[in-house]
Amino acid sequence: MNLRGGWALIQRTWLSWLQHRSFFFLLAFGWMVPPLIYLFVWSTAAGAGTAGGLRRGEFVAYYLVLILVNQLTYSQTNWTVGDTIRHGGMNTLLLRPLSPIFDALASELAGKVVYMAFVLPVTAGLALILRPELQVTLQGGLAFVPTLAMAWALRFFWGYALALLAFWATRADALLAVQDALIFLLAGQVAPIRLLPAPLHQVAVILPFRYMLGFPVEVLTGQLETDGLPTGLALQLGWLLVALVLFSMLWRAGVRRYAAVGG
Repeated sequence: MNLRGGWALIQRTWLSWLQHRSFFFLLAFGWMVPPLIYLFVWSTAAGAGTAGGLRRGEFVAYYLVLILVNQLTYSQTNWTVGDTIRHGGMNTLLLRPLSPIFDALASELAGKVVYMAFVLPVTAGLALILRPELQVTLQGGLAFVPTLAMAWALRFFWGYALALLAFWATRADALLAVQDALIFLLAGQVAPIRLLPAPLHQVAVILPFRYMLGFPVEVLTGQLETDGLPTGLALQLGWLLVALVLFSMLWRAGVRRYAAVGG
């Protein structure tokens, strides 16, 4: 692990992304639109009362936090891995004196800085206008950071593992689209998990997609059940270990059979 070379790559990538920041601001805005739509839908449904036990201000707080968490956990680099493999770009990465994973991590960190430069002020402005009701407890505040970090790692390595199927299939990116659709449905974007019908709620609690996005939001906004935090942390950590093992297995097997021209 060439940490010094990895840090230099991160700095170079960040400077490169800053040259095209207007494009990435538009991309970040596009990712904000679906949560904003459901923010207005559910806050309107709640009105002066409640919907599913949540008041209007609680819906506003939930979706504003979800916007920030989604920007921090979404892994746009997973969509480029397949093209890199198919078009021979992996040749160059394998010849570098550091692991190819640093290339993806550099883009991840650089992208997060550029995206948040746009998303943070916009979200703060929305908070001033919409007046969210956010009451953060000490337990929720302390647990939010590790759950957010594990949510990003789970989403990144799970998606990267799916993208590595490009070593064997030409349309591996379709699985990433399926993953995004499941995150949209089961991770708290359409509605907070507690508002889903019972069968969907049970599926969402078990599958990994909630722990890629919705779980940290629930932790910070206090929407977990009484024993939800320790159970959720155990499931999130368990799925993260599964993602890491899957990524490691597919990477080693894929590199052994990799053959490409170009790059």
